[in-house]
Amino acid sequence: MMNRYILATLTAISIFLVSCSRETVLREELPQIFPDYIGVTVPAGTAPLNFDIPEEYSKVFAKVSDSRGNTLTAKGRYAGFNVGKWHEITEANVGDTLTVTVAGYKDGRWEQFRPFMIFVSEYPLEDYGVTYRKFAPGYETYSKIGIYQRNIHNFKEEPILEGSLVPGQCMGCHTANATSPEQFLFHVRGKHGATVIQEDGRRRWLETQTDSTISRAVYSYWHPSGEYLAHSNNIIRQLFWTGNNERYVEVYDDVSDVIVHDVRNDQYILTPLLMTEDFETYPAFSRDGKTLFFCSAPKVDVPAQAEDLHYNLCSISFDKDTETFGSQVDTLIDAVAAGKSVTFPRPSYDGRWLLYSYADFGCFPINHKEADLWLLDLQDGSTHPLERANSSYCESFHNWSSDSHWILFTSRRGDSLYSRVYIAQIDEDGNASKPFLLPQKDPGFYHKTLFTFNVPDFTKEKVDFKARGVYEEAFSDQRVKVTVKQ
Repeated sequence: MMNRYILATLTAISIFLVSCSRETVLREELPQIFPDYIGVTVPAGTAPLNFDIPEEYSKVFAKVSDSRGNTLTAKGRYAGFNVGKWHEITEANVGDTLTVTVAGYKDGRWEQFRPFMIFVSEYPLEDYGVTYRKFAPGYETYSKIGIYQRNIHNFKEEPILEGSLVPGQCMGCHTANATSPEQFLFHVRGKHGATVIQEDGRRRWLETQTDSTISRAVYSYWHPSGEYLAHSNNIIRQLFWTGNNERYVEVYDDVSDVIVHDVRNDQYILTPLLMTEDFETYPAFSRDGKTLFFCSAPKVDVPAQAEDLHYNLCSISFDKDTETFGSQVDTLIDAVAAGKSVTFPRPSYDGRWLLYSYADFGCFPINHKEADLWLLDLQDGSTHPLERANSSYCESFHNWSSDSHWILFTSRRGDSLYSRVYIAQIDEDGNASKPFLLPQKDPGFYHKTLFTFNVPDFTKEKVDFKARGVYEEAFSDQRVKVTVKQ
């Protein structure tokens, strides 16, 4: 036993090249690392999974190795790997595993933990990066707010538009057509509100409320042709609970409808089937553009009956050539019967799956601790939870990569307060891998930032938005007025 311990200790010392320490202690447990990257699946060529260990250790040493003897090491206050070398070792091990060995230094000696695995996916993630809105959490007021993009292959973050250019206005989220950087929109809220649409580098500011609709456009989704948008119109309220430790705030709609917007001439196409006394919201077009998914709830007295508000997943056909809707609404998931609520449907771009949020009630899952991600098979109608992606805290605001093998979403796991971006693989059978937190150069970023991440999405290429002139455009109140097709 003693000889085995001495051999193991000498091996560890050789691995970590720490000849000055008194000894290396071998620990049987896995290291406590943040973020938790133990057992995650990553695409090759993304930013390194830098991590730290508990503060009791003054420094950390980490070694990444493959089955062919290639290695990558990091040593310092946290494990920060070289970007280029991380790309090399992950790209050399597509479909294989990497072994990570970690040691922490305290009290004049190293403590080496049990190694863990990182899996390198067979599916590439070739999109440029991700977009998201970032702001300090609040209810009625906000301070710094902005829409940002982040290169997923390194750590570079850049603003698309920051709130300082439109002071006093709240900015909605970047909504692209199937991850395209060439066609997207965002909403500006406030006295000088508008919907801003950019196509091929040209933008226009729209007034989206008409005499026939209840509000400006709220939740939007592009038709794959790029010629149409689906919007919801919502009158949104907040409800604060007292004496309930599980939920302290609820967001709900007084009324809500779904409409289609012809962006070629900025006209609305309406149907009474999507503008009923019930609540209709969260529209999304299918990949072939022939089906419009949305969520619908029987009308209840809100806020008094807010906990009785349950949304089904529904659909209606849409023919872009004749600009007409089908004659009936179909219910795809009867969540009302189950006493649950389906929201935020997001079809995959290959047409196979539909990802959605499943919560106890309501239409705003980010405030529901129990909200999980579920996947609907659009071929056979079966549905199942993404067990490995879900946690005991809310998962919501999800989207697909352009090749439909990766999803990203926000989750409050970790501290239950701040929403952060997680990424997971979806395999051919609709199973999710253990998700990984969006890597940062310094993993301590997540302990220090006061900003939450909101409605992330992938982007194929870098978004080019010229901020020059935005202030004048926003406050001039010169708007293209959307009309209704007769």
